[in-house]
Amino acid sequence: MTKKKENTTNTLFNNPQKTCLLAQQMLPVPGKPVFQMSNPIWKKPVWKKTVLASILAAVSTSIILTSCGKKEEETPPAPEEPPKVVEETITEEETTPEEETIVEEEEPEATHEGEAKSFLTGEWIDENLAKQRPVSCMIGNTESALPQYGIGQAQVIYEAPVEGGLTRLMGIFEDYKGIEKLGSVRSSRLYYAYYSMGFDAIYLHYGQASYAQGFLESGQIDDLNGLEYAVDQAVIYRDKSKKAPHNAYATGDGLVAGVELKKYTEEYAQDYQGHYQFAEDEKPVELSGGTCQDAAVVQPGYQVNHPYFEYNPQDGLYYRYQYGAKQIDGNDSSQLAVKNVLLQNSSVRTLDSNGYLEIQTPGEGTGWYITNGKAVDIKWKRADNFSPTKYYDSDGKEITLNQGKTWVCITDQSHPDRVHIYADAAQMQ
Repeated sequence: MTKKKENTTNTLFNNPQKTCLLAQQMLPVPGKPVFQMSNPIWKKPVWKKTVLASILAAVSTSIILTSCGKKEEETPPAPEEPPKVVEETITEEETTPEEETIVEEEEPEATHEGEAKSFLTGEWIDENLAKQRPVSCMIGNTESALPQYGIGQAQVIYEAPVEGGLTRLMGIFEDYKGIEKLGSVRSSRLYYAYYSMGFDAIYLHYGQASYAQGFLESGQIDDLNGLEYAVDQAVIYRDKSKKAPHNAYATGDGLVAGVELKKYTEEYAQDYQGHYQFAEDEKPVELSGGTCQDAAVVQPGYQVNHPYFEYNPQDGLYYRYQYGAKQIDGNDSSQLAVKNVLLQNSSVRTLDSNGYLEIQTPGEGTGWYITNGKAVDIKWKRADNFSPTKYYDSDGKEITLNQGKTWVCITDQSHPDRVHIYADAAQMQ
């Protein structure tokens, strides 16, 4: 039987699997030499048929090789989805807000530029005012003379006995130029002139007891005496609503005119060191020690006006009462109040039948210092009538006063039983 010759073209296109295998077999094997014909086929008569078949096989092989390894029936590719738009999500980094730190602004430290400490209160005041000599003024304290005017503007007040069991006041004024009304202005006693000397003050009075006249006219003290016609005209005016001798008053302008009239030096002496030693700023004195006692009410023991001081813990001041009522300043109706009270026991004696007194001013004695609701025993010393009085504690150390106003009560050392210091107002007799 004659065997039919297999049609290569039909094999290539009708049997893909066989064609694929055949194509793979025809590829050169790595590492083996490529088969070469000894006689080129184009030299043989049948070369045309063979070449045509080879070309077809090569093209088919190229096509088949790109399909080898795929499934027989390849699923057509799904239509391409449109590109997804990826929205870029910008996630802001979450930051925990820092806790707000509230920094309390510190108050700027006071420089006190243009200021200086007052010799009378220890407080900061204008530096020019701090250099200015004060004016002291004798003020009547009888019941018929009330209310006093301008007394509330004094930085220091002295109170001492005069004849008849009465007391008289002497206010010491630092900023006297602005006083609206001051008085009533009364006559001098020699010991008051000496007290004024201790503050290097210009001393205002209207007349004097005979015992004081020699010293007042000696030129040792700068005084403004209303009995002098020129001083009366420059400094004093009469309040017609008051009867003499309680009708003489001064003004700040009048005091300025009087100082100019007398040509007195307006600044402290170069060697003046002050009368008191005061506490530093923000460091108040709190009394303690073996003699310390509570002091809610203080009675200095004067027999006619029956004055007392009552402590107010709210503001730390002692408020003044006398003649059974508040003691007020007629200029603004405010009650008199001070930070410090000094009780100074002194020798007192009667000079004549008129009852004029002599009070020891130099020397030494005992007393009490009262501030912030407490009282302690003290001793006082004064070298002479031109020097300040100094106060010492039981250890001999000079006491320190709290900043503020001071009231000095000169008490009779022969009657210590008249002075009372009460721990509670209910105990007051």
